[in-house]
Amino acid sequence: MRLLPYWESDIKEDLKSGKTVLVTAHGNSLRALVKHLDGISDEDIAGLNIPTGIPLVYDLDENFQPINPGGTYLDPEAAAESIKAVAAQGKK
Repeated sequence: MRLLPYWESDIKEDLKSGKTVLVTAHGNSLRALVKHLDGISDEDIAGLNIPTGIPLVYDLDENFQPINPGGTYLDPEAAAESIKAVAAQGKK
């Protein structure tokens, strides 16, 4: 997982110093980060759809574990619709 070295060297360090971090990335990179944070299995991560352009907030504890596993979408209704649309793309 190529994202993990960046998580360790940059993102975690910024969080340790009290900064708020905004991560914008390709869907696969975001899925890798969510997989790591939430401890999702390889099998289960394949079914995870992360909507494009809808902020997903993770609040982490002092050990960098999610306080809210799965995160919180800032626009949950739009996220739910987008997730359905992405899932339907594979069924056409």
